[in-house]
Amino acid sequence: MSVTAAPLRGATHLVVGAGAAGMAFTDALIDHGDARVVLVDRRPGPGGHWRDAYPFVRLHQASCFYGVASTPLGGGRLQADGPERGLHERATGAEVVTYYEQVLDRLLATGRVTFLARSSWDGARLIRTPDGGEHPVPGGCRVVDATYHSGAIPATSPPPFDVLPGSTVVPVNAVLQLPSDLPEVVVVGSGKTATDACVQLLEQGVPASRITWVRPREPWMLNRAVVQPEPAVFQRMVADQLEAVASSSGPDDLFRRLEDAGIMLRVDPGRTPTMARTPTLAVWELELLRSVTHVVRLGRVRAVAPGLVELEEGTLRVDPGAVVVHCAAPGLSARPLVPVWDDVVRLQSVVYPCFGAALSGYLEATRSEDPEKNRLCLPTPEGDSLADWCWMQLRSAHAVAALATEPDAAAWAAGTTLNLGRVPPGQESRPAVSCALERSRAAAPGALEVLARYAGERR
Repeated sequence: MSVTAAPLRGATHLVVGAGAAGMAFTDALIDHGDARVVLVDRRPGPGGHWRDAYPFVRLHQASCFYGVASTPLGGGRLQADGPERGLHERATGAEVVTYYEQVLDRLLATGRVTFLARSSWDGARLIRTPDGGEHPVPGGCRVVDATYHSGAIPATSPPPFDVLPGSTVVPVNAVLQLPSDLPEVVVVGSGKTATDACVQLLEQGVPASRITWVRPREPWMLNRAVVQPEPAVFQRMVADQLEAVASSSGPDDLFRRLEDAGIMLRVDPGRTPTMARTPTLAVWELELLRSVTHVVRLGRVRAVAPGLVELEEGTLRVDPGAVVVHCAAPGLSARPLVPVWDDVVRLQSVVYPCFGAALSGYLEATRSEDPEKNRLCLPTPEGDSLADWCWMQLRSAHAVAALATEPDAAAWAAGTTLNLGRVPPGQESRPAVSCALERSRAAAPGALEVLARYAGERR
């Protein structure tokens, strides 16, 4: 096995992971500084989990909110037809992968980025390449871990339950291959992947009566119609949210108020959700999901055997020919928040994941002192419970306030579509926008006090 420093010679930064975070960081770092970057990924190309995602996946939000700062994803177009007519376009998984390949081509063309595919980092100071080479990281080369919050998806994670011989369990990726005349399809999971699977099954002709949904928890989800790049829409949502927080009597009451304001959605209006990762959902999807009435709430699945599903709180008998669709991977990892800049740069979400990674790249390029970078780049958590969601909102508000103290960083943030809350120049004077901003300013002090109280209840 050879040991050589050749691939990393002259590199100022080693970025581990060419997914959304690694690409956004590298893009901003290259555009605003003179760094030389070696980008490493265990996959054959850029795009991270998008290269393994289920074939019918789409971004859950507007395309322009995702990607890298230099190159907007999509054309900023409104959907012209279909159930989301008038909402901003959402890229397919294949379109996202193509986009990242094009971004990588741009970065390579600068002559300051090298990409090492099918390669791995040992967690310290060594890179292993597929030719068997081991390459030490030079002493002056900074390591950037873009995998700190990498998630697990069904395609690359085994089911979190036992699968006994004779039973049929498939990842969500196989949904398109399932025939519509199956006697029963059992969808396992409470989150966005499970909702996508149910919607896809219904759209490809599987009757709702043949779908069983094992949903251990009830989720709150964001109404996609109010999470849009149009400042009047987004800022009105922010104002409605802050006013709901300030006037609420507890987390459950808060989320009911958000539901009344058209911000939050729940699949079962008769049950109070305890899960608040809040991916976006469209009203048309909600209507389809509500047609699946055989919902099993007996805890998590422990084992699947022919004709039955063992759960934490009981046994579910299913058709012997049933297919179980595994959608129960945990998604983004819930690792603890740490300072972004330490012995290693650990990329984390700041208000929003792609924005946070790009902001980290911008600050790495324009600031020399790590304490100052950490002051301006406050990580925000990936929540699960209602209290976690409140903590995330509170931390996001603090992150936005910190960024506002530096004119250049604030101007950079205002200029990228990755910043969901940006108000482009000239838009603040629009009556609908200025009214929403004024409402937010009035409600914010009280809302932040309430969020701090609710966040203190998190596990």
